[in-house]
Amino acid sequence: MIGTLFNVAMIIGGSILGKLFHNGIKLEYQRILTQGLGLAAMAIGINAVVEYMPKSNYPVLFIVSLSVGGVLGEWINLQKRFDDFVGKFSSGNLAEGLATAILLYCIGSLSILGPIQEALQHDMTFLFTNGILDGITSVVLASTFGIGIAFSAVAVFIWQGSIYGVALLLQNSINQDMITELTIVGGILIIASGLGLLEIKKINIVNLLPSLIVPIVVVAIMQLF
Repeated sequence: MIGTLFNVAMIIGGSILGKLFHNGIKLEYQRILTQGLGLAAMAIGINAVVEYMPKSNYPVLFIVSLSVGGVLGEWINLQKRFDDFVGKFSSGNLAEGLATAILLYCIGSLSILGPIQEALQHDMTFLFTNGILDGITSVVLASTFGIGIAFSAVAVFIWQGSIYGVALLLQNSINQDMITELTIVGGILIIASGLGLLEIKKINIVNLLPSLIVPIVVVAIMQLF
């Protein structure tokens, strides 16, 4: 779990650094930092799709995954349920900041794919990248909401640690085809996150998260025949 520990350390370090800017970062600097994050997310997502698409044995599965997963997420209304849950903890200024931080740090494809990649392939690229992104984000949040943003690192550790543990337990059931298809779909969702950060197009990423489950289920069924 080196990648997860790095991610957690970056959030704590970024929060401490952000606290030093106790008057808050000026709007223009927040804007350029967010744009930088958006471009980085776009690059990461495109790289994942370009790298893994040629390796796919199911070239249209990502389309099926996004369609089925999106409809399922919309039917369950994950976005509203999550917003309502976060709203319960947003009564105070710090609570609002923590809710925002947890959403940004946990509900993202890098935070989901990263622990899986580390557990199965000992590849920490996603988590190291995610850690840098989260560190920069925590500087911005902590400069506004205070050092308490560092507590979001606890949620990140539990979230990514749980995914890591489940991936280890199921590693004999997870094969390269599943990882390939999962990474393609995850890369597309990362691109979607980048589009939102760049204010090009706001996409309900939370409602699309079930798309990450579809390739695992479909590949498992296909390989039974």
